[in-house]
Amino acid sequence: MVETIRWADDRIFILDQRLLPHEIRYIECLDYLTVADTIKNLAIRGAPAIGIAAAMAVALASKQQNTTYFEGFYRNIKKVMDVMISTRPTAVNIQWAMNRIDNLILNNSNRPVDEIKSLIVEEALQILQEDIKVNKTIGEFGSQLIKDGYSIITHCNAGSLATGGYGTATAVIYTAHSQGKKIKVFADETRPVLQGARLTSWELMQNGIDVTLITDNAAGWLMKKGLINIAIVGTDRTVRNGDVANKIGTYSLAVLCHRHGIPFYVAAPTSSIDFSIEKGDDIPIEQRDDAEVTTIQGQRIAPMGIKVMNPAFDVTPAELITGIITEKGIFKPSEITRLITQK
Repeated sequence: MVETIRWADDRIFILDQRLLPHEIRYIECLDYLTVADTIKNLAIRGAPAIGIAAAMAVALASKQQNTTYFEGFYRNIKKVMDVMISTRPTAVNIQWAMNRIDNLILNNSNRPVDEIKSLIVEEALQILQEDIKVNKTIGEFGSQLIKDGYSIITHCNAGSLATGGYGTATAVIYTAHSQGKKIKVFADETRPVLQGARLTSWELMQNGIDVTLITDNAAGWLMKKGLINIAIVGTDRTVRNGDVANKIGTYSLAVLCHRHGIPFYVAAPTSSIDFSIEKGDDIPIEQRDDAEVTTIQGQRIAPMGIKVMNPAFDVTPAELITGIITEKGIFKPSEITRLITQK
């Protein structure tokens, strides 16, 4: 599988996903602001992946701090963390990663600053490795839901490109495939940025999965024809009552599954579960640039001056979700508060 992000020689290399599937090119990041820009402009995307990128950005910034005084060092790093948190408001993984590094710094405030810098780098790399392990465990649990001959529908990209590796929703697919199950995947194109068409379909093809690309508005017809057995999607933030924020169009897919009696599962590492928010209505929803809707890869498709609404995410209510697949097991939405003591 292609690497989404890596740390080498005190630099961060980020796969530019805007160029996929036509070109594989890495952005060399020499400072945290470059990393922040890659997150904002979707060169790297997916909740787990941008959490990892933000952690590495803080590690890079810490290495570049000249002060040996803890107070000055911590003040500067807090500013870096604030910048990273501001890049994408809906995905909780950035805040999760920043909280983790913040706690690390405060718990080691009595150590020399140079030692703290090394600890931050180690923590960022640990977050990456943990994510890969978590994804594989999600795959093991989720594959139990997949029977031989199943057709799976997914939305957006919850694959290795959206994580440190292996993916969340795709982890279930890869594991079932490795078990010898004959499966098919239908990938929604996922307007307006086409993560399903450009990323998920490409990624699954690279890994030998039988995948068919469909337009977003074809999903209901396929379900009516009996061509879909199960839906599995990722999540950018899942809250206390089990509501799930994910790429715009996820809610529509869940409604269609409910109408046709098709189980709808969400693959959610615990790092993307936010118990500080009670219900989905309180999740901040990112509004993105009009050009994502009015153009496709630079080619204008809408009239000049047209009004545009471009929410990047929607919220699927818990009652439409069959289960949430985590690295701790599979839970009904109403049961995820059991994970509070396990996080």
